[in-house]
Amino acid sequence: MATDSIHVDARPSALDLTPEETAVVVVDMQQGFVGTGGAWDRMGVDPTTAQATIGPIARVLTASREAGLAVVYLTMDLDSGRRPEPGGGAGYWTQARWTRWIAAGEPKQTVDPDCRLPAGVKESDILPELAPAPSDVIVLKPRWTGFYNTDLDAILKQRGITTLVFTGGTTSNCLEATLRDAFFRDYRCLLLADCTWEPVGNRLSRSNYEATLLLVEVEYGWVSDSSALVLALAQRRTHVNALPVV
Repeated sequence: MATDSIHVDARPSALDLTPEETAVVVVDMQQGFVGTGGAWDRMGVDPTTAQATIGPIARVLTASREAGLAVVYLTMDLDSGRRPEPGGGAGYWTQARWTRWIAAGEPKQTVDPDCRLPAGVKESDILPELAPAPSDVIVLKPRWTGFYNTDLDAILKQRGITTLVFTGGTTSNCLEATLRDAFFRDYRCLLLADCTWEPVGNRLSRSNYEATLLLVEVEYGWVSDSSALVLALAQRRTHVNALPVV
C-alpha cells in the first residue's frame, strides 16, 4: 500500500506525489557539459549557469533518496566519436549550427582548446557532487531524449513509476525532449526550475529556458523548484515520524 502522498506547491496547481511511484530524473549533469575545462567550456559555452544548479539538485537528491523516491541518471557518451564538438563525429553538431548556438547563448564565447579537465576526469563522468548512489539507475542515451533506443520506459514501468521530477539540462534540448516523450507515454511531469540550465538563447529577448518552462506549465505538466519539493518531503517525514506506533 502506498504511503502518504507528498503535497508540492507548483504551477499551474499543486501536485500530490506518491513516493513509491515517483522518480527524480537527472539529465546530462556530466563533466563535458557542465565541468570547468569540459568540452562545452572549451568551445565557448559559459558553464557557470549550469554549475549554479548543482547545489539545488544535490539537495533534491538527498531529500528524495531519504523519502524513498527513485533516482535515474540520463547520460551521453562524450568520450567516443560522438563527442558534442564541431568535427567530433556527431553529425548533428555542425559548425554552422554550433556557431549560431554559441552566439545566442551565455556571454563567454572564447574558444580555449588548451583548457582541460583535471587528469583522470572523463568528459562522460557524472559530476562528483551529484554522484549516483548504489540504488540509482544510470541510462546511456544516444540522442537528446532518454526514451530513444533505451530501456528507460521499461525500467520505469517495472518499478511502477508514474511521475517524473526533472532536473539537469539543457532545458530546451535534452530535458525538454525527454519530458515531452514522458508526457506522450502518460507520465506526470514536474520540472524544477532552479535545477535546470540553458545556455541557448540567453542573449535573446526571449530565452529558450523561459519558453520551456511556459510550455511545461501550460501543456505538459507542472513547474516548481527545489525548495518546494524539499519542504514537502520534510513535512511528510515529520508527519510520518509523528504517527503513533501500533
